[in-house]
Amino acid sequence: MQRQYETVFIMTPVLSEEQMKEAVSKFQDYLKKKGAEIVYEDHWGLRKMAYPIQKKSTGFYHLIEFRADTQLVKDMELEMKRDERIIRFLTVALDKHAIAYNEKRRRQKEEEKQAAKEEKQAAKEEKEAK
Repeated sequence: MQRQYETVFIMTPVLSEEQMKEAVSKFQDYLKKKGAEIVYEDHWGLRKMAYPIQKKSTGFYHLIEFRADTQLVKDMELEMKRDERIIRFLTVALDKHAIAYNEKRRRQKEEEKQAAKEEKQAAKEEKEAK
């Protein structure tokens, strides 16, 4: 049975930008290859952690929301445990309320981006008119 999941994982901060993107694409490709549908993705960047993990106080955070079978989630988590670049991960099964909330939040984010873009364009046009 397919369910919708959300996985947040933290990668070690010693990775270069290229290595970090490679780690993310590894798990994207893994999900796609196994038949999962990626619904949404968000890279949160380098953030300070609440407490040190493996003597590191920061890490690269990445979120992937996807639809997949339960067994695929277990297999993906096993792959994350084996990957030394991943220092922590959390996968949550989303219920209908969480899915609706995520969709609403994404819509609001998109509207805010669009409003900021329009505001920037208006300011640019006003500056050119002077």
